[in-house]
Amino acid sequence: MRRSILFVTPMLLSCAQSIAPTDTLISRDLKGRVAGPPQTCVPTISSGALTAIDASTLAYHSGNIIYLNHPDAPCPAIAPLSTLIVDAAPGHYCRGDRVRGVEYGGGIPGPVCVLGDWVAYRRP
Repeated sequence: MRRSILFVTPMLLSCAQSIAPTDTLISRDLKGRVAGPPQTCVPTISSGALTAIDASTLAYHSGNIIYLNHPDAPCPAIAPLSTLIVDAAPGHYCRGDRVRGVEYGGGIPGPVCVLGDWVAYRRP
C-alpha cells in the first residue's frame, strides 16, 4: 500500500482576536452532540481539516461530524497552532498512523506520536 505524508496547517487567526482556552472551544463545538462508538479509521475525503486541540487531543471535522482522537501518549510538539504532519494512507486516518507537530514559528518537527481510536460526535 502506498503511503503519503500530508501536511495539515491550522487556520491563522487575526492578531486582534483573543484565543479562548482549548477546553472551552472543544466544549462549545461538542455541545448538543452525541459520542458514537470508537472507530479505527475515519475517511478524509471531505474538505475537513485535522487540528490540534492540545497535546493529547486532535480533532477532524468532516461535514457535520466532529471526530476526536487521543494519541497513545501526549505529543509534546502538538499545540493548537502547530502544523501537523501526518503519515497516513490516502483517503483515511487510522489508529496507528503517525503524526508529528511543528511548533508555530518553528521548522523542526517534534517526536512521532501514534494515533488512537476515533470517536465521532454527531447531532442527534
